[in-house]
Amino acid sequence: FFFVASHITFPLIALAMPVSLSARVGVSSGARVGVCRVGGARVLGNVRTSAAASSAASSSLDLAGVSGGRVYNFSAGPACIYEDVLTTASSEMMNWENSGTSVMEMSHRGKEFMGIHAKAIADLRELLSIPDNYQVLFLQGGASLQFASIPLNLASAEDTADYVTTGSWGAKAIGEGKKFLKNANEAASTKSSGFTSIPATSEWSLSDDAKYVHICANETIQGVEFKTDVVPANGAPLIADMSSNFVSKPIDVSKYGIIYAGAQKNVGPAGLTVVIVRDDLIGNARADCPTMQNYAIMAENDSMYNTPPCYSIYMAGLVFDKLNKMGGLEAVEKVNIEKCAHIYDAIAGSDGFFNCPVDMTCRSAMNIPITIVNEDADKRAELEKAFIAEAGDLGMVALKGHRSVGGMRASIYNAMPIEGAEALAAFMKEFKAKHA
Repeated sequence: FFFVASHITFPLIALAMPVSLSARVGVSSGARVGVCRVGGARVLGNVRTSAAASSAASSSLDLAGVSGGRVYNFSAGPACIYEDVLTTASSEMMNWENSGTSVMEMSHRGKEFMGIHAKAIADLRELLSIPDNYQVLFLQGGASLQFASIPLNLASAEDTADYVTTGSWGAKAIGEGKKFLKNANEAASTKSSGFTSIPATSEWSLSDDAKYVHICANETIQGVEFKTDVVPANGAPLIADMSSNFVSKPIDVSKYGIIYAGAQKNVGPAGLTVVIVRDDLIGNARADCPTMQNYAIMAENDSMYNTPPCYSIYMAGLVFDKLNKMGGLEAVEKVNIEKCAHIYDAIAGSDGFFNCPVDMTCRSAMNIPITIVNEDADKRAELEKAFIAEAGDLGMVALKGHRSVGGMRASIYNAMPIEGAEALAAFMKEFKAKHA
């Protein structure tokens, strides 16, 4: 699927409805809005007294009803979690299924947690249709630790591996690879164009002797996403960092040697790293590979060589179960496409006031960078600062762009409801009307 904003036909509901946002999303006094737990005292309990706040107070998008409640959290991670998952976790916090203990307190080798662990793996296998010749590992250290674990498990110090660099995380991956490989070959890079596109596979300069080819499937910072499962022409195993688009759409796991992802974007709380690795890539670790990074040791011990991130696994399991019950990743992807369409259409319909710098063929469904177009850099910075502040006053938080890119960024992972995307799109229209 190639996302092209101008070809999206989903109705921009938010922009078409001339009613206040509080009425449209059914917000009442003291209600909880959005999908992520943010304490009112920290975010909405103290109303800003800035000019932006005063402006927001008179906006047709006023969300006074969210005071003391929940917000639309557009954070890139840790990110929002499905509200019903949070409710389930809350109800089970003190006494999981009449066990008399919280999941946080369980022995990871007790039958209760072993059951939680096994079900989470089974549900993820069902969700992604993971073939039997792949292992599912629940590890720690974040996706960043995998930047080192991959060469330590798949290659010797004298070997070559290929890297395709399409953003900041791909750049970090090859940077770490250079510490452990004689030749970490950058087969392709879009750095010169600001990481706003993905080079065609025919343009990749792959090595005949590469032990693997590494990509970042979705660049969280730049908002660039591979839209299809690619196949390296040199036949080397494809390794993919899927941290920010994991379980957001169907994929063919058999096309990959390793898939890895930090959980804190689409799966649950920070602390868990999911690694899906093909059997033939296990058991080849270097002699000096640290025990905790050795896939064979972790697989042999069912990811429990030491105490695993138990509560994060439990939460991930609740999410996997929910996604299966929603109809699987086909249904999840349909919702995600509709969500991002609202925001991309708002950009396209702004008559050039807003811009997304990413090529239309690879715009992410998860992370949307947004800039305001103005030749005066100071004025542009002033407008972007006002946008972030006013949106925050309306209960839409964490929209500031990454420090390396600037502007704004809307991260709309699985758990962000369509109403959140509609709310942002409606606000963008109003902001443009005030400041254009």
